[in-house]
Amino acid sequence: MPDDLLERLRRFKSDAFAAQRSLFRHLVDEGQRPLTLFIGCSDSRLVPYLLTGAGPGELFLVRNVGAFVPPHDQSQGFHGTAAAIEFAVLNLQVRRIIVCGHSHCGGIRALYGDVSPEAPHLACWLELGREAALPVAEPGPEVLRRTEQRAIVLQLERLMGYPMVRARVAARELTLHGWHYVIEDGEVHVFDVQRGAFVPASQSEHAGTGPYLPDPDDALDASGVPAA
Repeated sequence: MPDDLLERLRRFKSDAFAAQRSLFRHLVDEGQRPLTLFIGCSDSRLVPYLLTGAGPGELFLVRNVGAFVPPHDQSQGFHGTAAAIEFAVLNLQVRRIIVCGHSHCGGIRALYGDVSPEAPHLACWLELGREAALPVAEPGPEVLRRTEQRAIVLQLERLMGYPMVRARVAARELTLHGWHYVIEDGEVHVFDVQRGAFVPASQSEHAGTGPYLPDPDDALDASGVPAA
């Protein structure tokens, strides 16, 4: 039986890597300097590089079920997402953090159902989205959409509990962005704090606003993200 993964690895080296060899060499010699921390759901249909048009070295990625952010509680557990946030802000000095959820999210739907007893870690992790759930027994499409978006805003609020994030947001050195990717439409809806709603990117004047309003003359780069 052909080894599909092996063939893909070989094609990467002969095609994609060969075409950008000098860029990868530069990223090794100079180190990575991404401006964006992208916290996205692990769902295979969510492809950050396609959404943003970014290339190698531009995004610092964190993927987990639901695109959840653990609270900054200073406990001594293994907090991979929290560690990545600290590293991105303190070491890489990113200029923006995007929290990106999406339609038809299995993690959000699981908030309304039972989790297998064989998945205790998943059950615990889903509690990070519990506050976003609505008081209904059988969620329909509209309830799930609202829950997905409420969960994104909840994670933005949690990010402000990280001292290094809050300080840099207050100093206008860091911006927070909430995105809801509607898979079937190919449209990202960005959270507008002034409207208190998610707005389709095709109709928005910005790439989303977090806990404060950005300066009106903030420029947007080609990917639709505020330029540093």
